[in-house]
Amino acid sequence: MKFTDGYWHVRDGVHPLYPVEAHDITADGDSLTVYAPTAHIGHRGDTLNRPMLTVRAESPMPDVIGITVSHFTGLTQRGPRFELATADAPVTVSTEEATLTSGSLSVRFHERWRMEFLADGEVLTASERKAMAAIGTDDGAHYIREQLRLGVGTTVYGLGERFGPLVKNGQSVDIWNADGGTSSEQAYKNVPFYVTSGGYGVFVDHPGLVSFEVGSEAVSRVQFSAQGHELRYFVIYGPTPKEILRKYTALTGRPALPPAWSFGLWLTTSFTTSYDEDTVMGFVDGMAERDLPLSVFHFDTFWMREFHWCDFEWDPRTFPDPAGMLKRLKERGLRVSLWINPYIAQRSALFAEGAARGYLVRTPGGDVWQIDRWQAGMGLVDFTNPDACAWYAGKLRALLEMGVDCFKSDFGERIPTEVVWHDGSDPERMHNYYTHLYNRTVFELLREHRGVGEAVLFARSATAGGQQYPVHWGGDCESTFESMAESLRGGLSLAMSGFGFWSHDIGGFEGRPDPAVFKRWIPFGLLSSHSRLHGNHSYRVPWEFDQEAVDVLRAFTKLKARLMPYLFGAAVTAHREGVPVMRPMVAEFADDPACAYLDRQYMLGDRLLVAPVMSASGRVSYYVPAGRWTHLLTGEVVEGPRWVTETCGFDTVPVLVRPGTVLPLGARDDRPDYDYHDGVTLQLYELAEGEVRIDVPSLDGAVATSFVVVRQGDAIRVHRSGAAAPWRVEVAGRAVGVPDDVDEAELSVA
Repeated sequence: MKFTDGYWHVRDGVHPLYPVEAHDITADGDSLTVYAPTAHIGHRGDTLNRPMLTVRAESPMPDVIGITVSHFTGLTQRGPRFELATADAPVTVSTEEATLTSGSLSVRFHERWRMEFLADGEVLTASERKAMAAIGTDDGAHYIREQLRLGVGTTVYGLGERFGPLVKNGQSVDIWNADGGTSSEQAYKNVPFYVTSGGYGVFVDHPGLVSFEVGSEAVSRVQFSAQGHELRYFVIYGPTPKEILRKYTALTGRPALPPAWSFGLWLTTSFTTSYDEDTVMGFVDGMAERDLPLSVFHFDTFWMREFHWCDFEWDPRTFPDPAGMLKRLKERGLRVSLWINPYIAQRSALFAEGAARGYLVRTPGGDVWQIDRWQAGMGLVDFTNPDACAWYAGKLRALLEMGVDCFKSDFGERIPTEVVWHDGSDPERMHNYYTHLYNRTVFELLREHRGVGEAVLFARSATAGGQQYPVHWGGDCESTFESMAESLRGGLSLAMSGFGFWSHDIGGFEGRPDPAVFKRWIPFGLLSSHSRLHGNHSYRVPWEFDQEAVDVLRAFTKLKARLMPYLFGAAVTAHREGVPVMRPMVAEFADDPACAYLDRQYMLGDRLLVAPVMSASGRVSYYVPAGRWTHLLTGEVVEGPRWVTETCGFDTVPVLVRPGTVLPLGARDDRPDYDYHDGVTLQLYELAEGEVRIDVPSLDGAVATSFVVVRQGDAIRVHRSGAAAPWRVEVAGRAVGVPDDVDEAELSVA
């Protein structure tokens, strides 16, 4: 939200109060409080009729400092609130120097108002004159606004899954979940957190509407504001983007580790297509006959009867024997996913049941809130009511007991603000937060029923903290190259918002993709953390397009299966450290200025560079950082830093291996879940003198086998520890040693 009229004036009807000086400073344990009047206090009379802002600094964990800006502090604080973690932080507070220090990060207040954030003595950012403000308007609204200085050349990332430019400088962003597709400024996953190239990130601890002006209202500042008389935010010191993400996810929650089977290919019925069990089994048989490995089959909305969403009952006209069908799918080695959402249609028997028990959200007048948009007369489950959560979960539990493995938890964005919540939550603050309660309810049921490590969602909406309940997908995109690009931008933006896992609809959702679009999207989809074939009005089985699409899908599905020792290792890192599996180039190469704006390529883990081809001709341009990189699929070596332009057939895509890599490839290409260490091949790429360690994970995320590879001249020594199994070594695609089941091997690359 913009409050000013150019640099000199405020807008009509806007009345800001700015802190002018740090008049009084007190310490309370590990916190520092600054009382800042809105005018210089020269004598006692100046204290009369004079507003004052109260600014409190504290630290929940090392290198993280929270700032709470308050105008009035006696107002009732209604929920919801983000659930934040704390860790022991060695905090130093000095009232004499007006500083609070946590780890390497400090905040320092100046008598003539200026608040600086410093790391190791260097200023990262600051709240300067007329930056912080309590603002009233003529219509009776009140806001807290902050502006933090944006250094020269500093770029800003994150703020959720946003489909515009990856770099947010110059943009206005409202943190407000909306079902807006992937082609507008609206977003399904809004996160009030951004990462900068300046060594710090900022998390605004407000679950409702937060407006960001990123170098757009004041071009040398990042502004954020929210309605109310108090606002808290955290400055998080990195200094690298990956370190910022590690600390942010330590604060807001790390992603759970999805099961290994979920990394395989998901095939769906699509949305409004006509399907029954014969259709489903025809797809499954067709995949098997064409040697296309399939891991999960997903039933979209019309597994239930029309107008009944959601009653969680199979449509008996098309699925007369759901338990038998699920058994038959399980016998084919498949997992099963079902579409759900949090809306209860009036036609559903659950509507009357939920309304009678008080499980549906109500209006201030006491009526059940209803709307005809999406489903006729639908209501909304009130997940602030523990009994409603148990009721909803109970309906899903019956499906799990029938044989379902996971759920696509769709929607969660269309949340009204003219309602009353069971726990008294503020409707504006609940709008974004609702999806967190919704997905948490479903995820915790899956974890309870399936066990830790087996729970996985396919969720569309989220906010801060939602990364704990993976996986999320990009939403409703068009079937075009342009939409393929915007989907990637959204995924990379979400990665810079703390989300470790992400997917998208291969080929696009809306419309029937041209075969070229479909075939180019396949490598992008299979070289994402999770991979799904899904559409709206048309099927997405590859033989609906052409034989080449079948061949391309086979090649990249099998490639992903072989990459699973590496990919699942990256997943374990995302789970333990909060560093996403897919990430923009700037997250991995923060010191390379050429990477700052790159949003048509990405790093898959820390060793593979992927540049999706987004043209029918196959022409693609991408940037290669410094060093000798190797094309995984062709073996060609590219010396960076440089830009490369090439033309790719449908059967290939630029996947470059970073120099100094030991890449573990699995022995199987028919499924994603297997013993990764058994028959593993270690591919060595441009190893320098010295030592490289690689851990091969087991399916529970523990280390199954570790390899230490030491190069000395042309000699390579490999030491293995952990589980015993055959293994081999390749250099540049050439086997240089096929050891027996041994723990030590001496090899030569001469």
